[in-house]
Amino acid sequence: MLTGLVVAALLAGCAVDTSPDASPDAVAAAAFRAPGPKKISVITVINNRTGKGGHTALLVNGSQQVIFDPAGSFREERVVERGDVIYGMTPGWLQAYKSAHARSTFHVVTQEMVVTPEQAETALRLVQSNGAVPGAYCANATTSLLRKVPGFGDIDVTFYPEKLMQQIAKRPGVTTTRYYEDDDGNVTDALAAGVIVAQ
Repeated sequence: MLTGLVVAALLAGCAVDTSPDASPDAVAAAAFRAPGPKKISVITVINNRTGKGGHTALLVNGSQQVIFDPAGSFREERVVERGDVIYGMTPGWLQAYKSAHARSTFHVVTQEMVVTPEQAETALRLVQSNGAVPGAYCANATTSLLRKVPGFGDIDVTFYPEKLMQQIAKRPGVTTTRYYEDDDGNVTDALAAGVIVAQ
C-alpha cells in the first residue's frame, strides 16, 4: 500500500526534498504578512482521472503567511524554504504554487478557513518546529499537526490527501476553490522553464 502512495506522491509533487534549507537570515528577510483576517487553508492536489489526492499542503496566515509543504517539490533558487516551510508567501507566490501543481492530470483544491489569531499562531509555530517530512507523509504530517491546533482536535490522522480534504469539507464556514490548468509537465518543469513569475 505504501509503495502505491509513494508512486502517486512523486507524480503529484510529494517526494523527498534534498535541497538545502534557507538560512535564518533569508527566512527573516522573506517574511510576508497578509492583510485581512487570519486563516488556515488546506491545499490538496487532486488527480483529474481518479479523484485521488497526490499532495497535501497547509497555508497558514498568522503573523506571517507561509506554506507548510511537507515532502513538497516546489523548490528553486527564488523559493525561501526551511524545514518544509515556504516563506514569503505573497499572493504572487501562492498563485505560482498552485500553477506549478495544476496541469492536465491534476487540479488544486484550496479549502480556506477563517480562524482566530491564536489558532493561526499555534499552526504557524507547529509547522515551523516540525522539520522536514519523509516522502509520501504529506497528509500524515499535515493531519498530525492540524489536530494540535485548538478547534481542530477532531481531525483524524490519515495518509490520504483526499481523506483530509473530505474531513475539512464537513467543517462549517469553509470556502472551497478549485484551480485548473491544461499544460503538461510537473512542478520542477514549470519553475525551470521560467513560466512562473511570482512577486
